[in-house]
Amino acid sequence: MESNIDTTFLNRCILALEKANTMLAHYTTTDIEYDIYRSAVIKEFEIILEQSGKLLKKSIRPFFHSSKAVDKLYFKDIFREAGTHGLLDIEEVQRWCEYRDNRNHTSHDYGECLANNTLPLIKQFIVDARRLSDIVGKNAN
Repeated sequence: MESNIDTTFLNRCILALEKANTMLAHYTTTDIEYDIYRSAVIKEFEIILEQSGKLLKKSIRPFFHSSKAVDKLYFKDIFREAGTHGLLDIEEVQRWCEYRDNRNHTSHDYGECLANNTLPLIKQFIVDARRLSDIVGKNAN
């Protein structure tokens, strides 16, 4: 695994997601604060998802014969390869693929549908994001 993967930004985003999700729970759907924190949760979800793919791609590079081979991988392939090489277990790979599917299906919907589909995933997503950060950053300087 690459030894200089910086997870600082990812970890800050995870903390922001946790805080926004905690604050969201204090409000009802009729409060404007609910809308503000819901938007923050969704945005951090999107950022963490993208950052996780980029960082994991760096982590799996040593398993490939060339950087070009890794660069050709799509998001889900990156996570499948991480599973193949023992960085993630099969359940984690499946969840990350589900997170990506959720993001793809809701990318143009910033209303109730997005909230109804994404918000229930956030608690487990935070757990998975923390674990991924630990995995990719474990050898970081």
